[in-house]
Amino acid sequence: MALLSLTVVLVPVLNLWVPESSPFHLETYTVSLLGKYLSFAILALAVDLVWGYLGILSLGHAAFFGLGGYAMGMYLMRQIGDRGVYGNPEIPDFMVFLNWQELPWFWMGFDQFWFACIMAVVIPGALAFVFGWLAFRSRVSGVYLSIMTQAMTFALMLAFFRNEMGFGGNNGLTDFKDILGFSLQSDATRVSLFVATVIALMLAYLLCRAIVVSRLGALTIAIRDAESRTRFVGYTVEKSKLWLFVLSAAIAGVAGALYVPQVGIINPGEFAPLNSIEVVVWVALGGRATLYGAIIGALLVNYAKSWFTVEFPEVWLFALGALFVLATLYLPNGVSGFLRKQETNS
Repeated sequence: MALLSLTVVLVPVLNLWVPESSPFHLETYTVSLLGKYLSFAILALAVDLVWGYLGILSLGHAAFFGLGGYAMGMYLMRQIGDRGVYGNPEIPDFMVFLNWQELPWFWMGFDQFWFACIMAVVIPGALAFVFGWLAFRSRVSGVYLSIMTQAMTFALMLAFFRNEMGFGGNNGLTDFKDILGFSLQSDATRVSLFVATVIALMLAYLLCRAIVVSRLGALTIAIRDAESRTRFVGYTVEKSKLWLFVLSAAIAGVAGALYVPQVGIINPGEFAPLNSIEVVVWVALGGRATLYGAIIGALLVNYAKSWFTVEFPEVWLFALGALFVLATLYLPNGVSGFLRKQETNS
């Protein structure tokens, strides 16, 4: 929390007030990159809440992340208005190209920022509620539940690739102009989005922390370690699992909504099952059931990916694979577990 608070102060100062000629100047591109990393950290936090503390290995959180991103992307598309290629003030360019005559009903309301923000939380939460209610009441767990979550995100990816769905097909949503009337190309807007992402991460961390140290948190650990025994002593296991699963999905949706204006695009590739697996790797590398470990893992892996793709583009996949193998062998409890061990030894 102290480090995040420090970045909220330092990043705007180094970007907006330090001259570009200074070696301490922080480029706007770097600010956006940091904002993207922190959006991923919020997503990792959501996964750690259900995997680390509840024992649900979700391989479908990319679906919730993508839905939150599409909700914000739809708002940003509505803000383009007549500045698009075809100059239609009501219908986005890709719909004009596909000969759509009017805006679909499910795009209504997305011209309002507040509505898009609500939908970025409600839509992923509603999907998680329906999926979780059906799965948990049937007592599906373990690898079977993981496969079902992966199937869910794969099905969404295939659906969003179809042009007739009305979400841009293969190309997705892009060419955004502004948000709340402020240009997305402006340095001040980029910094504001970064600050909003940091604040969202801090709030998400505090919320998750409050849950895991409460009686509900103790119950989730009991469900993770001995679900049948917890159910036998009288606790409503299904309701607890469903509530936390929905909350985790909502947090992932917020991460997606913050991610889209900073990267400038959202497409069906965000639903790819591989993305969900990668998030699990972030959490495992950082350390399960620590919350802050998930944040560390997301930042480390994504920074490593960016560095390897620039310095060693031909071998970066092998380098990252080696990183994960070495972390599994020598850091079985993740980076946070290693740090705790060093603190104990000292």
